[in-house]
Amino acid sequence: MKVCEIFLSLQGESTYAGLPCVFIRMSGCNLRCVYCDTAYAYEEGVEMTEDEVFERAIAYGINLVEITGGEPLVQKDVLPLIKRLLDSGLAVLVETNGSISVSGVDRRAIIIMDIKTPGSGMCEMMDFENLRLLKSQDELKFVIADRGDYEWTRDFIRKHGLSGKCTILLAPVFGVLSPRDLSRWMLDDRLPARLNLQLHKYIYCPEERGV
Repeated sequence: MKVCEIFLSLQGESTYAGLPCVFIRMSGCNLRCVYCDTAYAYEEGVEMTEDEVFERAIAYGINLVEITGGEPLVQKDVLPLIKRLLDSGLAVLVETNGSISVSGVDRRAIIIMDIKTPGSGMCEMMDFENLRLLKSQDELKFVIADRGDYEWTRDFIRKHGLSGKCTILLAPVFGVLSPRDLSRWMLDDRLPARLNLQLHKYIYCPEERGV
C-alpha cells in the first residue's frame, strides 16, 4: 500500500478533538476539492507492507488511530489493516470523503464521513447510499464555505432525517468563513449539529505537515 505519512499528533477534528492520535495518511484521492488542504497526499508517499504500517502505528503506544488521506478507501489494502488495528485493541477512526462505499469497512471502526457541499466542487460525486450504512457512533462532517453551503447542509440534514442518527459536524473552511458566522447560523436555526473547528490549525501553522 502507498502511505503518505504516519505521525503522532492531537486529533484536530470530530468529537475526538484534543486527544492524542496516531495518523496514518494514505496516498491518493479520487476527488479534487477546491479548498483541499492535503493536496500533497494526491501523489506523495512510499510503498509499505501491512506489517510495516502496523508496527509503526503501534510503536507510538497510543490507543487511538486515524486512517485518513487523501482518500484511504481508494486503496483496498487498507481494509485488512483497519481490521488488524481493531483486533489489536485500538480504537480506529476512518476519515473518508463519502464518494466510495464504506460497506467493506470493519463495523467496529468509527467512520468520519465528509459529505461534500456545493462549495467543494465535488458535491455530485457523493455516494449517498453510504447514509444507510452509518452507525450511531459514526460522524458526518460538512465543510462550509459560505451561506449557500450552510443552507444546503441544513436542508440536507432535514431531508435525510439525519438528526439523531449519528453525530453531525459543521466545519467552516479555515480562513474563508468565520466560525462566529457559522455558529450564529446554527443557533438561529437550532441546528442539531456540533461546530467543528480544525484545532490543529490553531495550535500549529496551518500549512505545517505532520501535525
